[in-house]
Amino acid sequence: MGSSSRPHGPHTTSVWTPANIVTCIRILFIPVFMVLSDLSYHNGSGQVSVGLAFAAFALYVLLSLTDKVDGYLARSRNEITDFGKFLDPIADKLLVVSALLLLMDLGYVSLWFVFIILVREFLVSALRMVASAAGVVVAADKLGKWKTAVTMVSICCYLFTFAFGALTASAGVSPITIYLHFTSDILMIAAVVLTVVSGIQYFWNCREVIFG
Repeated sequence: MGSSSRPHGPHTTSVWTPANIVTCIRILFIPVFMVLSDLSYHNGSGQVSVGLAFAAFALYVLLSLTDKVDGYLARSRNEITDFGKFLDPIADKLLVVSALLLLMDLGYVSLWFVFIILVREFLVSALRMVASAAGVVVAADKLGKWKTAVTMVSICCYLFTFAFGALTASAGVSPITIYLHFTSDILMIAAVVLTVVSGIQYFWNCREVIFG
């Protein structure tokens, strides 16, 4: 499609833009990631399936990277839609929450970390609804984007640690596995801190909307 056929403004009337299609594909593949992850250690053999564990890790990395792809497509093609604004944050939240639940089942992530992240997401989503009713758009800021990025990197590190640990299990727990797990824990702690701080910042920036 030539550039002359694109809308000149920042919005387009078509819902099925390339960016929105990428977002929908990301959502559709989240259950695939969950099945691969679950089968890697609940496969009836009593041992972790290394192949499935690495496949789940690779798929999660790919799905995480598509977050940048759909955003780039929307901006570069001037095809920003209300549907995309609605769907993209949902895709991010589903991707993060699905992985956190799996990692919690593995004992890698604390219940309290998952609770804090979920509460923050519920509160910020409610804040956006209240602000939208008042005609105020609460856009994602840099701190919120950093929170999402650090959380996804931490999850990827955990998934790789799990797969690598299964690969080297016959030789015992390797120092590399211990280092990877420690790095994952540090990244997750940083993600939780960013989650809390960015949530407070959202409410502070919208204090006039909340308190009139």
